[in-house]
Order: sequence, then C-alpha cells, then structure tokens
Amino acid sequence: MSIMAEPPAELTSQNSNPTQEQQKPTATPEQLVAKSIAPVKPQFLRPPPSRTSQNDTASSTVSDSNNNISKSNTNTTSVVAKEKKSKRQLKRERQQEKKSAVSLCPELAKTGNVDSCPYKNNCRFNHDLEAFKAQKPEDLEGECPFVDGEGSCCPYGLACRFYGTHKGNDGVRNGKKQLSEINGLSKDVQKLLWKNKMKFLKADSVLKSLGLMGPGKSKVKKVDEEEVEKVVDANDSHGTNENGCGDGGNESAGKLDCTAEELAGDDVDGALTDEVRPQKKAKAAVEGNGCSGEEVNGSGIPEKDIEINCPLETEPELVTDKLEVIADSVETDGSLKLHPREKKLIDFRGKLFLAPLTTVGNLPFRRVCKTLGADVTCGEMAMCTNLLQGQASEWALLRRHSSEDLFGVQICGAYPDTVTRTAELIDQECTVDFIDINMGCPIDIVVNKGAGSSLLTKPMRMKSIIEATSGTVEKPITVKVRTGYFEGKNRIDSLIVDIGKWGASAVTIHGRSRQQRYSKLADWDYIYQCARKSPDSLQVLGNGDVFSFVDWNKHKSDCPELSSCMIARGALIKPWIFTEIKEQRHWDISSGERLNILKDYVRSGLEHWGSDTKGVETTRHFLLEWLSYTYRYVPVGLLDVIPQRLNWRPPSYYGRDDLETLMASDSAADWIRISEMLLGKVPDSFTFAPKHKSNAYDRAENG
Repeated sequence: MSIMAEPPAELTSQNSNPTQEQQKPTATPEQLVAKSIAPVKPQFLRPPPSRTSQNDTASSTVSDSNNNISKSNTNTTSVVAKEKKSKRQLKRERQQEKKSAVSLCPELAKTGNVDSCPYKNNCRFNHDLEAFKAQKPEDLEGECPFVDGEGSCCPYGLACRFYGTHKGNDGVRNGKKQLSEINGLSKDVQKLLWKNKMKFLKADSVLKSLGLMGPGKSKVKKVDEEEVEKVVDANDSHGTNENGCGDGGNESAGKLDCTAEELAGDDVDGALTDEVRPQKKAKAAVEGNGCSGEEVNGSGIPEKDIEINCPLETEPELVTDKLEVIADSVETDGSLKLHPREKKLIDFRGKLFLAPLTTVGNLPFRRVCKTLGADVTCGEMAMCTNLLQGQASEWALLRRHSSEDLFGVQICGAYPDTVTRTAELIDQECTVDFIDINMGCPIDIVVNKGAGSSLLTKPMRMKSIIEATSGTVEKPITVKVRTGYFEGKNRIDSLIVDIGKWGASAVTIHGRSRQQRYSKLADWDYIYQCARKSPDSLQVLGNGDVFSFVDWNKHKSDCPELSSCMIARGALIKPWIFTEIKEQRHWDISSGERLNILKDYVRSGLEHWGSDTKGVETTRHFLLEWLSYTYRYVPVGLLDVIPQRLNWRPPSYYGRDDLETLMASDSAADWIRISEMLLGKVPDSFTFAPKHKSNAYDRAENG
C-alpha cells in the first residue's frame, strides 16, 4: 500500500552536511568499541542535541495545531504524570465515549441507514450521522486495506479513514479479516469462563493422578460405581473414540453438547463444585481487538456458531457423565496417557525463531518478520489467570495469521493447575503448533506473583507444571528460562536433564539471570554447557544478543549441540536480520527500504486493528513503540567496524539523507513525525511515552 509516495522535502532542521569541526574524531574505533559506543565514521558525527530533561527522549506532547512539532531533536515537552483513575471511572468514561459523536454505531456505519440498527434507541453507540461526519478527521492517503479487486467491501463503512476510496459503498461486511486470522475466542466459551463453569476434564484428571489437586479442589466429583456401570451400558451402542467422546468418534460433537448443557445453567448431577480460581467480578463486553466471535479452523474457514437452543442429538447428561467416567479412568490407566516420545515433535534445528516479544511482538510485526525470513513465530506472553477469566484483550495475544506456518503461544502462570487448564483450553480452542511456558520473565509484577523467573527458585514446582502440562495436551511443550535468579548463581545446568524427563520438547535459555535483566552481555559459554549436558530428546535453543549473521554462525559453530538461536531485541531493532542470516550478508539497507518496511507494518496493522479512527490510532501507538527500538540501528555504511553489536550505544550522527537522519533520532517528537508520514496528523493533545525502556546499559538491579 502506497500510503505516501515520498517523504517530505524537509525532514530535519539540521543540515545533513556536517562542518569540518564536527568531523574531527574524538577517539579511535577500538576505544569506542571498548566503551560500547558505536564507531560511526567521523564525517557523519554531529554534536549531541541539548536536552532540557532526561525524560524528553521517552515522552513527548504534540500541540493542538499539530504544526508546532519540533523539526529538530532539541525541542520536546515532557508529559506530566496523569492521575490514576479507578476502574469505575474508566468504565464510565468508556460508556460516555460510546455515546459521543466520535463513536458511530457499527451497523449505521456499514449501511448508512439509521433504521439498520436492531437496538434502535437502546444502542450503546451514537446514531447522529451528521455529528459524526462533522468531527471525523479527513481521509488518509492511500487505499483501504479491506477493499481489493474482487469486489470485497470494508467492514467499517462510513467510519473508515479511507472511505473516499471505497468503490461500492454498500457496507456489506466481508470475511477477509476473519479468514486471514484465527484463534479467536468464541462467545460461548467466553460465557463459560465468565460463569466459571468451564470443565477441564483432562487437566483435572492429570493433576489428580500426579497428586497436585488437594481434597475439595476437583471440579468433577467421582461418580458412584453403580451409576458408572449404568452410564457405560446405556452408551455402549454409541461408541467411544480415543478422546472419550461419543457419536462415532466426533470429539467436537461431544464438546458442543456439554457446552450447550452448561450454558443452559443446569449442573448435571451436581458435577460442578466450587472452583479454586478467582471469580471474574465484572462481565466485560467483547469488543474490537479481542476476538471476532467466530471459531476458525486451521484452514482459515469459519466454522458454524454453536447453537445453544437447538435440540441435542444425544442426551447431554449421558455425554457429560461419560466424559467424567473417562476422566476418572485416566487416573488409574496409565496406558491412556500420551508418552512424550509419541508426541508430534517440532524440529527447531537451523530454523530462525522470532522470540515472543511483549507489546511490540504483535501480529502485524510478526507478519513483517515472516516476509523478511523468520521461520518460527510465537505470540506475546499471555497470563494464564487472564485467559481463564475470558479476558478478550488477553485472548487477542493468541491470534495467528495465516502466513505463520509454524506458530506457538507463550503462557505464564505460577501454579500447575492454572497452567495445565490454560494449556488444555488453548489446545481445544486454538490452532497452534506448540505451547511455550515462560519461566524466565524478569518483570516485577510477574515475579511477585510467583511466575516467570520466580519459578527458577522452585524446581519442584517447575517439575509439577511441566509434567502436568505435557501429560494433558498432545502439542509439544517448550520452556523458556534464564540462567538463574541471582547473578553468579546459575542453576539450569543442574536441571537440564530433568527438564527433558519431565516432558518438555525444547528449552530456550536466555543467557542472563533475572537479576541482570538486560545488563551485560549474555553468557553463551553457559548456554553451550547446558546444551552439551542436555539429553538427546530435549532441544536446546540459545537466546541473547544475536544481532547479525556473524553472531548466528559463531554460536552454531561453537556448539553443534545447540538446535537454534532465538532472536529477540535484534529483530526489534532490525527485523531484516532474518534476511541477513539466510543470505549471509550485511545488508546496508537504505532509508527508503526501511520506510517500505514500516509501510507494510502499517497496512498489516490497519487490517488487524481496523481502518477506522480507533484502529488508525492503535496502529500508530504500536508503531511508535516499535520506533522506540529501531532508532538504535546504525546503517552499515556509516560504521568503521562491522557488524554492529547489540550493546553499542549510537552517538548523534547525520544520515546519508534526511530520512535516515530522522530515523536515527532518539526524540519521541521525531518518531511521531514518522508516524504522521504514514498515518496522517496525530489527534489534538496527542501524547506518547514508550511502555518499555530497556536498561541494557544500566547496572543490574537487585532482584
């Protein structure tokens, strides 16, 4: 999509031709490298911009006129901390916003007819079409991402920011978005999770067999022996498949019948008891980005919605009770459990693995990396408790694009029952190739809950989580860890053999401790040590500071036992690293080629988040988050020493053209200007502050 043919003629107020004084080198390349400073050629160096505050690089405010954005790197305005609002106040503001002229009724936007909304005056959204048109920003340049040459129409209708390019504005919703993205949360499953009535038969049976479920915690009561015999006799004619579902081995049919009975609000023979997990207090509305409300199979074709009120072909009580009998039989019959060696394993050897990246590793970013050569992708880390509560925003992290041919999801939890039930739920409702368990996240809010890196101090709980999860789902279970919790006290080498025995198919080792966060270089010698000690059945992947094909080749040659390397921040700073590794070259990418990559991201973002005003601003927000990393890239042609290392701090320098100079700026105001080149002017009083600020160069924090 050609959003803008060319960048503006004047991008910076600074002249791109440095003076002779600015060309004078201050240190040799070797001295700069020793100080972890990128050795930029002297003729491109420029004096560092003056800062009024250290926070200016992390935040910026744009004035109402939008024309007063600074054209240099010196004028930025810090954002005053906002007062934290209560959940009730935020909910009230959201409801008021829906009634304002900004939020037009979706049905009215699609058809242009006020009478098309079935809710009439009871609709939560605004029906004043003229007021909406009066405040709607002007259309963006380019074409609508949902309209193609096949006669498809945009699902956002009048609200689309490319409405002027719509050829046939009949407002008919097409399935383009739903066909290209899968793993949405269905309304029926979400209602069960809201009511805390979702059954986890496999997970609970495995937990009970491993002694991980105490008395009174089981959701499924043990059925009386006489009743079991009656149920089995009554259902012998139906047949049972290996998954314990009747109706000629149709697993989905059995699941739908049970789901329909539970949605009716009737407990079958008192089978449900109080659940250990916390109840969801408020039932939130399913909106926008969370889910499409449609189940989609692996081929990308939407399945039929579950009919709650339709007559059931089989008696639900018999189906439900029979599932309970099978669940109890699993506890005593070990032959029914799937041995880890019988699972369909994934060969990660030699594959380019894009790491799960919080916030920036969204679906549009993964699509960009796929086009640039990534082989394996993984969704952002999702918290198990939020998934089990049916939070739409958390389930959005599991969405998968059709271009992701080898895709996994990463979950994070503190207890075996939570992680195991989440894995079973994902296995039933999503199409994934593997499930990764995060045991290395260093974030305080995660660690304080006993998840992430905190599990490195509890090896028995690690064992319980991996054993229970791998025994519940047939998908390969992988684990991501750090070297240890405290710096200088590595412990994964003593657990690497056990991790393979517990049922994990692969383990990714980030070569830093939790206490290090992202400070200092990754300890690859320790990763090699762990890879050499690992059993043959366990694949070991390394992670940390891979930033060029030279790094990739070195790690693979130094340790042949290493299956592959996971690429994280390197892909954030330069996503074309996958192309460099596959083509074994240093790509001196031009500013125009980098802008085209950003254009591809914007188009994918509009397809994912929507082409209306809300979708455009959501795309802008995540684009700015990404730009807060990309400015750290130094073009190959400007360096005295190549390749660039991940821990090098880029000095202030001029690019070979104005756009390259702008892309090298660490000012949030300049990132906003790049976003305006792609998505139009920012709204009035727009503010932005990066969510993540890496402490890669700071001292290690005491974890």
